[in-house]
Formats: sequence, C-alpha cells, structure tokens
Amino acid sequence: MTLDEKTNPAQAAEVHRRPPLPRWLLGLGPLVLIAVVLGLFSLLNAPGLSKLSEGIPPKEEIAVEDIRLTPGQISITVRNEGPDPVAIAQVNVSDYYALFTQTRETMAPLEATTLTVDYNWVDGDPYEIALVTTTGGKILTEIAAAAPSPERGSQFFGLMTLLGVYVGVIPVALGMLWMPFVRRSSGAWIRVLLGITVGLLAFLALDATLEAVELVANNSAFGGTMVVFLGALVSYLVLEGTDAWMRRHQKPGIAGRPEALPPRRLALLIAIGIGLHNLGEGLAIGSAYAVGSLALGASLIVGFAIHNTTEGLAIVTPLAKEPPGIGRLVLLGLIAGAPAVAGALIGATVYQPALSAFLLGIGAGAVAQVAIKLLPLLKDRQGKTFTALTTLGIILGLAVMFVTGLLVQA
Repeated sequence: MTLDEKTNPAQAAEVHRRPPLPRWLLGLGPLVLIAVVLGLFSLLNAPGLSKLSEGIPPKEEIAVEDIRLTPGQISITVRNEGPDPVAIAQVNVSDYYALFTQTRETMAPLEATTLTVDYNWVDGDPYEIALVTTTGGKILTEIAAAAPSPERGSQFFGLMTLLGVYVGVIPVALGMLWMPFVRRSSGAWIRVLLGITVGLLAFLALDATLEAVELVANNSAFGGTMVVFLGALVSYLVLEGTDAWMRRHQKPGIAGRPEALPPRRLALLIAIGIGLHNLGEGLAIGSAYAVGSLALGASLIVGFAIHNTTEGLAIVTPLAKEPPGIGRLVLLGLIAGAPAVAGALIGATVYQPALSAFLLGIGAGAVAQVAIKLLPLLKDRQGKTFTALTTLGIILGLAVMFVTGLLVQA
C-alpha cells in the first residue's frame, strides 16, 4: 500500500471500485436467464410433471375457418385451437365417408390444415360435414346451400374494389354534401349535429365490437374474444398518444395551456376512426362473398350506402365554423371511405377470423376515442354537456344507425 492510500483510504477505495455494469446489460440479464430456464424445462420434458397427463385423453379443439366449393371438390381449412396435436382421420359428408387429402397430417397447437375432399356436391343443396379425428372425436360444420366459390382472378379483385367503392367511398362522399347545411346552422343546431355525430360513432363502436366478438365466439385460437378488446385498446391508446404528442407541440393558448382540439384535426381523427371501421366492414363483406354467404344484390348495396352516408355528416360537422377547401374534403373522404376497398380485398383473399376480429376491434377503439373527443364540443354557454338538445341528438344518431343497419343484414 502506498503512502497516499494509507493517508486517504476513502480515495483508495474509490480508485479500486469496479465500474458499474451498463443498464442495458442489467435489463437483458434476467431475460437471458428466463430463456435458459424455459429451454431446460422444455428439453427435460417438464421433470416431475410429465406423469400428470398419463391416462388423460388429449383435448381436441378444432375450428373451421374456411370452406370453398369447386366442381367435384370441397376444400375445408381448419385450425387446432387446443393444447394437444390433432390429426384428421376421416371426413363424412352427409353420411358419406369421402376420400380426401390434406396439407398437414398432424396439426400442432395453432397450426392449420386444408382438407381437399372429393365429393360431387349439387348446387343449392345443404350438406352436413363431420371431421373425425384419430381419437374418434367429431368436429361438425355445415353448408347451408352449396354454391361454387368465386375464382380469385383479376375480375374477382376488380369486383371487390368496386364493392368497396360502393359501400365506402361513395356513401361517405354523399354524406359530406351536408357541408353547406352545417355551415349555415346556428350554434344550437351545431350542438345537435355534434350530438348526432356522437351517437353515430357510439353505434359504430358497439356494432363493430359485437360483430368481432361473434366472429370468434366459437374460435379460441390466438386468444378468441381477447383479440377484439386488445385491438380496441391498442387503437384507443395509439390515438390518445398521438393526440397528446400533437398537443405538446401545439402553440399555448390562454394561461399557457394548449388550445382546444382544432376542428380540422378533430375532423381528421373522425375520418381516421371511420376509415378503420370501414376497413373492418370491407373485410367482413369480402370474406362473406369469398365463401359464397353474401347475396350481392342492388337492395343490399343501397342499404350499405344509406347506412354509411351518415358517416360523411360526422366528418363535416366539426368544420362548421372553419370550412376547409375542396382538396381537404376529398382527402378526408378518401381516408374514411377508401379502407373499405382494402378491407374487401383482404377479406376475399387472406380471411382469418382472429385477424378480422382484431381489425374490427381496432376500428371500434378508434371510433370510441373520437366520440369521447367530441363530448367537450357539446357544451353550451353554461358549460353543460348533456342538455336536452345534445341528448336528443345522441339518441337520434343511435336511432338512425340502428334503422339503416337493418337494411344491410346479410
């Protein structure tokens, strides 16, 4: 020990102290240890616990995701929702055991297989299908009325694009024609129209949630109904975070606080929320048409148009006191309506119930977030939000969406 170390032991201890480990290493260390423990646990086949499953039959849970009909064949896509591997041994079509091939002999958890069944089905006839597993379990599904599935060519994708334009772009554009009426309305009428907008958005959020839950009601793969609420929560938080970031970079108003949400930004948020909802709507339409369960008639198209026209009113109402140019209105209309085209194309090609439910949940959360943002605009001069007029507007918005929704029951 040197003379300096003897005279100043605190300084000597400071010199010989090791530098602290980097923070990233402290955070990564437990993750590596967890991965090693789980790897050993899996490699050793859960020592001490493997005997718990002895003598217990495997749990077989299979969901039918898609059925396509082509001349002389029925293609069925199924997914293993359970914790144990499953294999399909036989396919029974209306009490007839048919020959079939499959893309995967054994399905591990969450894996899917497509069964191609040789069967001369008759157009318009109903069929009951039973998939028999190697352990004797049966998975039942049915075809209400057999019809050839559409071929996915250029004509098919063109039809899906046209369908998305019919039910998304055109109705929203027609609804935005209420802009002159909104501009000339008094303050009281504006609050009524804003109440109607809140009612419209609330109905869209509830409708999308119920539709998404119905999609995965009998399909627990990838979390089942949980994906719906995760999608809604994610979209809600993303929009809230985006709005908070924009407010932080906004010029301060009175008393140093940011000003109220600008009308143009609010209109943009409404268009985004409606666009996400129309994405899910297009997804449902495209997937239904792809499996032949949607009758595309003029009355149905008219029903969708009437139902979605009110969405254009919701976009232009916040712009009553700050009317934008034609270019901005066109952009808002495309943001709200064009996702229906993308949804129809996705639903017709890569339909999967959990994905559809997740996207519908995203739309529901986005629309709900925008509806909440509109509430402060309902306040009258006394600061009351729910007055007789605004409450009437909300109820009227709910009623309009409910009545027009009856026209699009497919």
